[in-house]
Amino acid sequence: MADLKAMALILGGMLLAFPALASPVCATDDLGKEICLEQPAQRIAALSPGATELAWAAGAGDQVVAVVAYSDYPPAAKEVTSVGSHTRMDMERLLQLEPDLVIGWVTGNPTEQLATLREMGVPVFSIEPRSFEAVSDTIERLSILAGTEAAGFAEADRFRKGITDLRARFSGADTVPVFYQVWDEPLMTVNRDHLIGEMIELCGGDNVFGHLERLVPRISAEAVIAANPEAILAGGMGEENRHWLTRWQSFPSLTATERDNLFFIPPSLVQRPTPRMLEGTRLFCEKLEVARDRRP
Repeated sequence: MADLKAMALILGGMLLAFPALASPVCATDDLGKEICLEQPAQRIAALSPGATELAWAAGAGDQVVAVVAYSDYPPAAKEVTSVGSHTRMDMERLLQLEPDLVIGWVTGNPTEQLATLREMGVPVFSIEPRSFEAVSDTIERLSILAGTEAAGFAEADRFRKGITDLRARFSGADTVPVFYQVWDEPLMTVNRDHLIGEMIELCGGDNVFGHLERLVPRISAEAVIAANPEAILAGGMGEENRHWLTRWQSFPSLTATERDNLFFIPPSLVQRPTPRMLEGTRLFCEKLEVARDRRP
């Protein structure tokens, strides 16, 4: 009996000396699939610039080992190994990096390449935030999978509060008919269901193409002229490129042109579903305030 007690004490001491086995971490992605990891991810591959930003926002930047082209924020992301573009990954290079979690883009990454990764047993967490709340929720889910909940949930709450404050500030603002140009050739915009559409509405804008069915519809210059927006906002190709607005200066009868309401918005602040959309939304709202002030 004494020997049994002694052994029990020894075993008890051994259990105390070693940390408890980690419980699996699980989160449901935007395809409705539950992804479970035996332990928090330590080697993350982010397959879109937005996914890269969201991984950093979730507090998991140090765990990112692979990104794709144009993953330029935060600056540290530019030092991470690139495995191609979001439309065509170098699978051999990606697999050599041995990711234990891949963050995929639902409509942006090739489905066959993501399917191949899944077939090889690589966990793929597919995301596509389409609302402000979804941005916060995505950050939280990624932080759970990365084991960085404290940082991720804090950033998600900061973003939520900022959006809530802006929504309250502009809830009674006079409506401004708006055309947002997301691409030049072909000419493209967004409808009201797009995340940028939510941004327009929050700022008191009326998206003149919000009623169209497609999330990112193609339109014509004639359609823009017929809609006669009071303000035109465009991102351009790059953070300082404003040439997309030049074409509208050729139509002096447009209300937006007549009142000089042709505004440049750095595209990375509004076209990536990340916390930087808070800064982009503030800027968007400021531009619409300028348009209101210019009314005769």
